[in-house]
Amino acid sequence: QVQLVESGGGLVQAGGSLRLSCAASGISFSLNTMGWYRQAPGKQRELVATITTGGSTVYADSVKGRFTISRDNAKNTMYLQMNSLKPEDTAVYYCNGRRFGPPYWGQGTQVTVSS
Repeated sequence: QVQLVESGGGLVQAGGSLRLSCAASGISFSLNTMGWYRQAPGKQRELVATITTGGSTVYADSVKGRFTISRDNAKNTMYLQMNSLKPEDTAVYYCNGRRFGPPYWGQGTQVTVSS
């Protein structure tokens, strides 16, 4: 059974930092491209960042220079270090894994940035 479990969300003031984690089980983690997506109230889910099996990364323009995606294949875990947070970063953050076929999704973790 595939499970992606996010953790690390919470309430933080603008300018602060959070580190999200995504623990994967039931998949060959090292063979999956992993990613973080987010969905704010009333908005569509959007890409935040992805990391390939080889470690190549892609970021949304809105988070470049502030967020860093990484993975630890030995721990089957992906991370998102979020610095200089802004109120517009407030959203539910979802972990995503894909290799062949439909992607896998976690249940999400809430990030709230107060001004």
